[in-house]
Amino acid sequence: MKTQRTRLAALAASAAIAGLLAGGAQAADPIKIGASLPLTGNFSVSGTKHQQGYQLCVDLINAKGGVDGRQLELIISDNRSDTETAISQYERFVNADKVDILFGTFSSKLSFPVSSVLEKYGMVHPVPAGGALRIWSQGHKNMFYFQQDVAELMGSSLTNMIAERIPEDQRPKTAALVKADDFFANGIAAGLAGGTVSNPGGGIVADLAPGFLKEIGVELVMEETWPEEGFSDWLNLANSIKQANPDLVIGLTASAEEAVQLTRALQTVKAQPKYLFFSQGTQAEFKTGTGAAAEGVMMPTSWHPAVAFVGELAGGTFTNGDFVAAFTEKFGIAPDEDSAIPFAVCQGMEQAMRGAGTTENAKLSEWLHARTKADPVKTVLGPFSWDERGVPEDRSVLVAQWQGDDLKFIFPTNEFAGVAPVIFPKPQW
Repeated sequence: MKTQRTRLAALAASAAIAGLLAGGAQAADPIKIGASLPLTGNFSVSGTKHQQGYQLCVDLINAKGGVDGRQLELIISDNRSDTETAISQYERFVNADKVDILFGTFSSKLSFPVSSVLEKYGMVHPVPAGGALRIWSQGHKNMFYFQQDVAELMGSSLTNMIAERIPEDQRPKTAALVKADDFFANGIAAGLAGGTVSNPGGGIVADLAPGFLKEIGVELVMEETWPEEGFSDWLNLANSIKQANPDLVIGLTASAEEAVQLTRALQTVKAQPKYLFFSQGTQAEFKTGTGAAAEGVMMPTSWHPAVAFVGELAGGTFTNGDFVAAFTEKFGIAPDEDSAIPFAVCQGMEQAMRGAGTTENAKLSEWLHARTKADPVKTVLGPFSWDERGVPEDRSVLVAQWQGDDLKFIFPTNEFAGVAPVIFPKPQW
C-alpha cells in the first residue's frame, strides 16, 4: 500500500513538474505576426521594401528581448500583387496559421478588399498603404491608417506649398491632371479637381468641390486616365500634355516605374511644364530611372530622413536617425518612405501590445482608439492618434523635391528645421 501511495505521489509530482514546464513553454511561445505583401507583380518594388521595414522592426524588438519575454515571429506571404491571393492569405493567417496579430499590405487596391476580411474576424488592421477615402467610409472599427492623410486630402499639401512658397506672379495658372485608374490616384485627383467620392454600396461619401486647384486659381485644362494595368502608350500621352501646354503637370501614377515612364516620355517629346508633381517618385528607383530629368520634380511623402521625428521601440526612444542608421546597416542601402511606413506600423503594434498588456485584438483596438494627440503612438513618421474611422488626426504629408542627387523636403516650413528652398520653375529638359 505504501509503495502504491509512493508511486501515486511520484506520478503527481511528475505531472506537476510537467505542467510547470508546459506552462513555461507556453509563456515563451512566439507572438506570430502575418503579413501578405506584393513581392512580385506590379507592386513588387514597394512590396519588397515593406518586407524590409517589417523585418527590421521585428529583428530590433527581438534583439531587445521581444515583448513580455516573447519573441516575434514574422510570417510573410507573396500575394503577387493580386487581390484574391491577398484575401486568401489573410484568411489563412487567421484560420490556419493562428497568428496573434496582422500587419497590413501595400496599395489601396489590396487593402480595400482585405479590410473586410480582417474586420470579419475582429482583427486589428494597421494599414501602411491604403489612403483612398472609400476604405475609411465602410464603418470598420479596427482599422488604423499609418500615413498622415487620406488620398483625397493630400493634394492640399501641394496647393498650400504653392500658395506659401511660390511668388504670386510665378505661380501656375493652368494644370494637366493625368492618372492611373487606381484607388489612390483617383482619390488624390478627386481632391485636386473637386470631384465626389462614392461608397461602393451607394451614396456620396464626400463632395470635394471646388477642389484644391481652383481654390488657388489654377485652371484644369486637361484630364486623362490610363488603365490600371498594361498601359504603355506614354509618348501619345506626353504629346497630349504638350499640346495642352499647362504650367503644372500632375501625374498620379500607381507606381514609381510609371512615374519614370511618364518623365521619360515628357522629356522625349520636349514638353516643358514649369512645375511637375507626381504621386510617386520618392524612391531611389525613380532617380536612377530618370537621372538629371528628376531635377525639380515634386511629390508628397510621409517620411523624410531629415525630419526629426522621435518614436519608440522596444520600450525605449527610437528616433528617425536611429531608423536610418539601423536600416542602412542591415540592408546596405538608405531607406525611403516605402520602408519607413511599415516600420511605423510595427512600432505602433508593438506599443499597443505593451500598452494593452496582451495580444488580444479587441483590447489592442481599444488601446489604439484611446490614443490622443497628448498621448499618441510614437513612430518614425511622427505621432499618431486616430478618429473613429481610423484616419489620423491633424496630420498632413510632407512635400519633397529632387534637387541634384538628393530628395529635399520643401513643405511645411514651420514644423521642422532643414526645409530646403524650392526650385522653380523646373529646369527644362
